[in-house]
Amino acid sequence: QVQLVESGGGLVQPGGSLRLSCVASGGIFSRMEMGWYRQPPGKERELVATISSGGLTNYADSVWGRFTISRDNAKNTVYLQMSSVKPEDTAVYYCNAQATPVVERTYVYWGQGTQVTVSS
Repeated sequence: QVQLVESGGGLVQPGGSLRLSCVASGGIFSRMEMGWYRQPPGKERELVATISSGGLTNYADSVWGRFTISRDNAKNTVYLQMSSVKPEDTAVYYCNAQATPVVERTYVYWGQGTQVTVSS
C-alpha cells in the first residue's frame, strides 16, 4: 500500500552536508509517522530520527544538533538534513513510515535505502 523511495545519498567529506529525501506514495502521508534509520557496515540498523504527524521530532544522541528531520506534506516527502557529518555516519540510510489506518492496528514500511559515505 505504501512505497518509500529514498534519494540524495552519496560521497561527502567529513564536516560537509548532505540532504536525503524520501517520497511516499499510497496511504495518507499527513497521518503517518516518518523516520530515518541507518545501518553502518557490519552493524545492526539503528534509529536516526523520527517526526510525528503533528511535527514532533526525536533524534538519536549520536546525531543530535547535527541532523534535522522535516516533512513537507504537500509533497509527500520527508527530509534528513545532515550537517557536520563524521566518518561514523557512513551507512545505508532507510526511510521508515508507520501508518495506523484503524485503532490498534499499525503498519510499518521501509524504503530500499540510500548509501551515504563520509570520507576524505
